[in-house]
Amino acid sequence: MPDLSSQNETGAVMACDRPAPGRADMGGSSANRSWSAALRLLAAAVCLLSGISSDADSVRVTTGVDRQAKLPYWQVSDSGMSLRLVQRLPDQTRAFFMARGFTPPQAEVIARHCVFQTVFKNVSTGAASSPLSYDLQEWAVHYHGRQRSMVTRQDWPQMWHGRAPTQAAQIALNWALLPTRQRYQPGDYNWGMSVFGLKPGAKFDLQVVWHQYGKTRTARIKEIQCAPDLHPAPARQ
Repeated sequence: MPDLSSQNETGAVMACDRPAPGRADMGGSSANRSWSAALRLLAAAVCLLSGISSDADSVRVTTGVDRQAKLPYWQVSDSGMSLRLVQRLPDQTRAFFMARGFTPPQAEVIARHCVFQTVFKNVSTGAASSPLSYDLQEWAVHYHGRQRSMVTRQDWPQMWHGRAPTQAAQIALNWALLPTRQRYQPGDYNWGMSVFGLKPGAKFDLQVVWHQYGKTRTARIKEIQCAPDLHPAPARQ
């Protein structure tokens, strides 16, 4: 597992990437300048037709250790949005749901599905403020060369296989999970658990999609790791 004791910046893959100006744009032959201009126009046209934002350089993906949780996090942010995913140890998830009416076997099902604490914010302000929306069913988990969906509120009723928790416990689960769809006004935020359906310790990429400023934005967070199934001893007093 990589050392995440300090914040590090990682790669974010956008659907469209605006070519940055460089020396080739400012000098060289007229043929080279025409070719560079043509490439920029082509890239802008593709992004415009697809409805995908092209300002890839404004999106940052960082990793580090969350100060409160003392566990690794992965964060994607730009001028209008911030999303942080913080590892949850399976033991934390087991304890949380057993305290809310789940039996140990039921809590085990959730705990071993790769759960992250998630904080989603609309950080746009002033003249640049804009509503923000997302739909988790548009997001994609990339694992071992295959693409899969996240496990959302709508998926859990079919996952109990005849051993469904009580209605009160299922309501507690729904409230604990990040909403499948949400719309935030400037300054709004929400948090909840995100479930990725992988085994403890698994590594995956996450394609994040959100809608803001009349555009569809996307970023890929690479090498996220589900928390391993550790059982740390209580701290000595």
